[in-house]
Amino acid sequence: MAIICVDAGTTVIKAVGYDAEGAEAFVARRETVVSRPLPGHAEQDMNAVWDAVAATVREVAAQLDGVDFVAVTAQGDGCWLVGPDGEPTGPAILWNDARAASAVDGWTRSGIAAEAFRLNGSSAASGLPHAILTWLRANDPGRLERSSAMLTCGGWIFARMTGELVADESDASAPFMDLRARAYSPSLLSLFGTEWAERLLPPIRSGHVAELSRDAASALGLPAGTPVVMAPYDIAATALGAGAVRAGQACGILGTTLCTEVIVDSADLEGEPIGITIALADGYLRAFPTFAGTEVVQWTCRMMGLSGPAELGDLALLSEPGARGLTFLPYMSPAGERAPFSDPLAKGSLLGMSFEHGREDMARAVLEGLTMVIRDCLAATRAAPTELRVCGGGSNSTVWLQLIADITGLPVRRPADAEVGARGAYLVGLAATGAAPSIATAASKHVRMRDALEPKPANQALYDRLFDDFLTLRQANAVSWPLLAEMRGRT
Repeated sequence: MAIICVDAGTTVIKAVGYDAEGAEAFVARRETVVSRPLPGHAEQDMNAVWDAVAATVREVAAQLDGVDFVAVTAQGDGCWLVGPDGEPTGPAILWNDARAASAVDGWTRSGIAAEAFRLNGSSAASGLPHAILTWLRANDPGRLERSSAMLTCGGWIFARMTGELVADESDASAPFMDLRARAYSPSLLSLFGTEWAERLLPPIRSGHVAELSRDAASALGLPAGTPVVMAPYDIAATALGAGAVRAGQACGILGTTLCTEVIVDSADLEGEPIGITIALADGYLRAFPTFAGTEVVQWTCRMMGLSGPAELGDLALLSEPGARGLTFLPYMSPAGERAPFSDPLAKGSLLGMSFEHGREDMARAVLEGLTMVIRDCLAATRAAPTELRVCGGGSNSTVWLQLIADITGLPVRRPADAEVGARGAYLVGLAATGAAPSIATAASKHVRMRDALEPKPANQALYDRLFDDFLTLRQANAVSWPLLAEMRGRT
């Protein structure tokens, strides 16, 4: 028998088939389209996402001799609205959508966001449901009237597979959950002026298992009644899949978002109101997902006429640590930034340029700037991990991983699995179906490391100083962000 795990990312859907020993046997992938119909908007066709899931699962299922269960993880946040018939009432509005930035800015400036953090442990961001729902009520109330439930990507896929409209507790954690009570909070709904949205919130579940419906079974090429496990959403599943399952263990995802995260025993709701806190079956995940990650690398390659990230890394090696005085602030998202600080007006900058700089210095400055953000997020966790486990598309760059080791001062370890998020769903599925006594036990058996990179002491000392400089320059540039936003508004 075998297991299939789905990892539905923002731009790529993956289905992984695991053999009886737990090894990755087959992987199928389908790209998905993010549409941007207006400035700041980021949407997806919900049925197109489901079709991609069905195609990948069907492809993997054809290679396997029986399937014990299917587990699902997916991109988090956003707003995936369905009507009474379970069908979409419009496109999904994604986690990186910026249309509600003004609402978030208002909550931040008024102190509402900080007050909510004391219950919820998560900072406000434009791609979270409270912001999107607020925007819809003001700009598209008809869609809200047609909708009866608000799901996430994982909830949407689970609903199509099983017919159940539920939310995993990781997805439900922000923005409406009282983190200590692990239940929706009327106080939070009231605080954001969204009491009217309570009817849209699906029941919260943890490690939930349901049966594959007949209609879905036909689409997936699997028997009806096959168990389906709802796993935590992707950044949490990825931490688990990298082997970060006990308090103090840290993981860095080098993907569409740079997400630096650490497992903690309890929710700290008294600290600075930044980052997000995700409820897990055994404790919590303190996470700092940025709005801009490897998309910055891809953008740089396009701007510089490079073939891809590998060429960017090779070019960066021709420069020297510190990029000969160039500093890059990688806040490139139209939505601003959400970690390790929240500012919808944040914008990127390349500072210190002169005729003495070359393309190699720009390449190194970009990678160093992204890595400074990782260190900044790691510091914001207030944990003291002894290593950083990394995954995601960016982890294919040994050049970047060495920079991460040098700048954070931590050994960087790379898991052996190609699809770490799917591995996390696999571990959760084993525990949820009783095939393993716990997620930690399953991880000790099935998570293996590929290699590790150690920090270079000479570079580490230099980067300690440069990190302080990076923070100073960011603070100085932040003063200009409101003016830049005003200037964009005039053009």
